[in-house]
Amino acid sequence: MSAPASSHAYGIGVIALIIGMGASILFYTSFYYPESLEKPSVDIHILEPVENFMISIAEGAATEGNPSYVPNNPKITLTIDNRVLWMNDDVTPHTVTADHRHIDSYSGEFGSTGVVMPGESYEFIFTEPQELHYHCDPHPWMTGSLIVEKSRF
Repeated sequence: MSAPASSHAYGIGVIALIIGMGASILFYTSFYYPESLEKPSVDIHILEPVENFMISIAEGAATEGNPSYVPNNPKITLTIDNRVLWMNDDVTPHTVTADHRHIDSYSGEFGSTGVVMPGESYEFIFTEPQELHYHCDPHPWMTGSLIVEKSRF
């Protein structure tokens, strides 16, 4: 006895569906997905500033009332010192966490991933003018801010 004609058509339909899905996945992974992950074009002088800007997580910062991020509220200039390093000069681990979620279009999300251990640092390259307020998660009285400005040259 031979198979009904409809099962043959069903098999061809399944094969067509598999080929169509494969072509869709190939298009997505080859063209759409990489383009969506592409970072914006940023001037090389912004990505490689003249110097780093250092912010110290001051010794004793874990004690409420002591200085925490030094200097606090500095002005950072694109192309000059927009690579900022927070150095933990304290004996206690700390974080550098944005008060409100902050994403730089080139560098991504701002904030240390976990704690910055004593003697270690957190680095972030700012590529856009902005004002940022941040704090330490375990020690919420530790607050800081900075302003990033365009270079006048």
